[in-house]
Amino acid sequence: MTTITAGEIPTARGTMAWLESGAGWPLILLHAFPLNAAMWRPQLARVPDGWRFIAPHLRGFGTTPLGDQPPSMDTYAADVGALMDALSLDTAVIAGLSMGGYVAFAMYRAAPARLAGLVLADTRPQADTPDGRAGRAAMRELLARDGPRAVAAQMLPKLLSGGAGPALVELVRRMIESARPDGIDAAIVAMMARPDSTPDLGRISCATLVVAGDQDAITPPAEAQAMQAVISRSRLTLVEDGGHLANLEQPDAFSRILADFLLARL
Repeated sequence: MTTITAGEIPTARGTMAWLESGAGWPLILLHAFPLNAAMWRPQLARVPDGWRFIAPHLRGFGTTPLGDQPPSMDTYAADVGALMDALSLDTAVIAGLSMGGYVAFAMYRAAPARLAGLVLADTRPQADTPDGRAGRAAMRELLARDGPRAVAAQMLPKLLSGGAGPALVELVRRMIESARPDGIDAAIVAMMARPDSTPDLGRISCATLVVAGDQDAITPPAEAQAMQAVISRSRLTLVEDGGHLANLEQPDAFSRILADFLLARL
């Protein structure tokens, strides 16, 4: 098992905090909504030889401040780019799960040359539908009225499959309930306003892994298959018995899939 350390550093865009482990080629892990970098602890504990895993807390989550300006996906992407600058990383493999995938798409649009590879996990390229935006608006109202605890209660059945054990359910619940309400609200607004990334898929030229839980109810495997079919240098792997948070629900399988992809690049 690899030792996991925490870091915090001032960047050109403000202070950013992260978790990391390993040494070598960098992989940056971008977390889902409304979690934080701690969701990647199973992967941080299983870093392949020759790799360094870095999991930032996105703006408003974990111990990274929200800042004064409401963030967008471009804001989150620029923050990660600033962290790379502060850590003297010209390029990195970028891995995003769910909302982290939206940030990865924004990073590709802003600076494709900085992506040495791409992992798109349990995510989708499309913008929100009108119904999706209405659902997010309702979540903002729920958050304002009842706080993160109510958001956790609403989201948990969708984030995990029916086979998830009580310890994992409680872990995810605690992570959501510990999130700051202003960070959750800002991320909801950013997701509502995010652009359609579908036109970018055919332009992605770096090696790409598309991975999804086969029980994912939020971004079903069919969506992952459709996305992978458009990205030229890509492959698709499904995580058996994994829900939307496939990396947490099936950590060994997810870590193995990730390591196979990364080690094939060396």
